Amino acid sequence: MNIEEARVFFSGDRFATENGVVLEERDDERAVASMVLSGRHLNAHGGVMGGAIFTLADFAFAALTNDPERRTVAQQVSVSFLSAPRGTRLVATARYRKDGRSSCVVNVDVTDDTGRDIAQFVGTGFKLSATPVKRS
Repeated sequence: MNIEEARVFFSGDRFATENGVVLEERDDERAVASMVLSGRHLNAHGGVMGGAIFTLADFAFAALTNDPERRTVAQQVSVSFLSAPRGTRLVATARYRKDGRSSCVVNVDVTDDTGRDIAQFVGTGFKLSATPVKRS
């Protein structure tokens, strides 16, 4: 799936896209997603909500491991928050650590536009049958 096809397919991920997540790059080995930070991403203390960071990383994980003919669901995920963002944009880069027949392990590094390491997400995915995704 090329980047334009991927953008159309993942436009169906409404929670991420309606919160400003954009798919920047995708191929068989990595996916890159970004999010421009705004007031909607802030917690009561004025910092970026951990859930916003998690959503970005989870979307990058999904973009790497799914396409119309291959469905992967997250089986286990961990996230380590490393630093508070200082910039105005977050970038999540997902790469396979293992891509097996029925499972995968994906590392997602989240940075901000100042180069600061924000979070490290590790997801284990379970590959479902090759049944196409149905949308309602």
